[in-house]
Amino acid sequence: MKEKKLKKVLSSFDLLFLALGAMLGWGWVVLSGTWLTSAGSFGTVIAFVIGGLLVICVGLNYAELASAMPKVGGEHEYVHRALGNNCSFVASWAITLGYVSVATFEAVALPTVIDYLMPDYQTGYLWTIAGWDVNLNWVLIGSIGAIIITAINYIGLKQAAVLQTVFTLMIVGVGLLLIFGAGFLGDTANLSPAFTGGLGGMMTVLVMVPFLFVGFDVIPQVAEEANLPRRSIGKFLIISVVAAIIFYLAVALGVALGLNPRQLDGTELATADAMAQLFGSGLFAKILILGGVAGIITSWNSFIIGGSRVLYAMAESGMLPAWFGYLHPKYKTPSNSVLFIGILSMLAPLLGRSALVWIVDAGGLGIVVAYFLVALSFIVLRKKEPNMERPFRVAKSPIYGYLALALSFGFIIIYLPGMPAALVWPYEWIMVAAWALGGVYFFIRMKNGAYLEKISGQKEAL
Repeated sequence: MKEKKLKKVLSSFDLLFLALGAMLGWGWVVLSGTWLTSAGSFGTVIAFVIGGLLVICVGLNYAELASAMPKVGGEHEYVHRALGNNCSFVASWAITLGYVSVATFEAVALPTVIDYLMPDYQTGYLWTIAGWDVNLNWVLIGSIGAIIITAINYIGLKQAAVLQTVFTLMIVGVGLLLIFGAGFLGDTANLSPAFTGGLGGMMTVLVMVPFLFVGFDVIPQVAEEANLPRRSIGKFLIISVVAAIIFYLAVALGVALGLNPRQLDGTELATADAMAQLFGSGLFAKILILGGVAGIITSWNSFIIGGSRVLYAMAESGMLPAWFGYLHPKYKTPSNSVLFIGILSMLAPLLGRSALVWIVDAGGLGIVVAYFLVALSFIVLRKKEPNMERPFRVAKSPIYGYLALALSFGFIIIYLPGMPAALVWPYEWIMVAAWALGGVYFFIRMKNGAYLEKISGQKEAL
């Protein structure tokens, strides 16, 4: 019988850059103007501090669980052990929505960058969605980018990790240029007004936080492929979270110092325009955009990695068709799952630029649902299996589990109808509903045992 096993190819630096690069995607370039106009400079900072508290609490839960159970699939494994098959399916399907949303977001973000660098380049009108004209060459840029990223992940995780390290260093370098430029050249008068939009404004920023910080949980997804001590898995996860929080806070303040409220209202890419304003040259805006392109690549890369591993783990557990659990005989990657997410990324640009915000919000709901179930699993396992080996133990009591549970539930609430930051009807709810219906179909098939027989037959063939 031929062994079906993922390769242990990742070093500690690979893990750190996978998570950090995932969190520092394109959002810090394209969404900073929205943060500041919605909540004001200090309103944005408060929103990120609250959101950062959620991420740290959830991250600590993940750190302990990932070191205790370094298995492919992350959430899938933890929730299954604590809460059983059904909850594991919900958590896995929800986090996959988050991962797919980021991958498709980047496919839309890539041609958006070209809009800034080459205005009026678009041609080949296809249709109009939400008031935005979708053109053929705009779509092709995003789709071809998806093909390239998918191909790299198809042929091997180590190759994808090397790509991640190079481009994450580019992001950090460009981000530091903006941050130090704002510190020395920024105008503190631009920080006024400190608050705009009241509580609703801060909630508008808060609802984006789970999407922006999702990425540290890529570490648990590939823990089985990491060649390092189990305790280090948890340690690098927390380091990546803290580094990302500091980066986002510094970028938000940097943009606020660089642009006044009038300039913020008239900008499409506030971070790039702030860089140009601070250094007095449009060249610096283009340099920052190159850092943004690096962010698109790192985030895209990480979430194809993470999402494909969750789908692979679900298939291995009989929750999805065996097709998703196919491991490439040469490259040892879950190649079919990689292709599935790659194809969705290729199709995303057909929705046009308006899809950027829709995807952020819809994916964010899936992420916080998964976080809620992971936090609950953390608490349950502390009670049910107190003697389980935990190489990275965050505290004697499960306090961080309860904090993560409460904060995750609060985030779920603010997505619901009637709340100031509710998902937009119909676009965002259609995305969530379509994903949920797909999940219901697979769940019913799973309960009927449809996939277990196929998996058993596939293993016998091996």
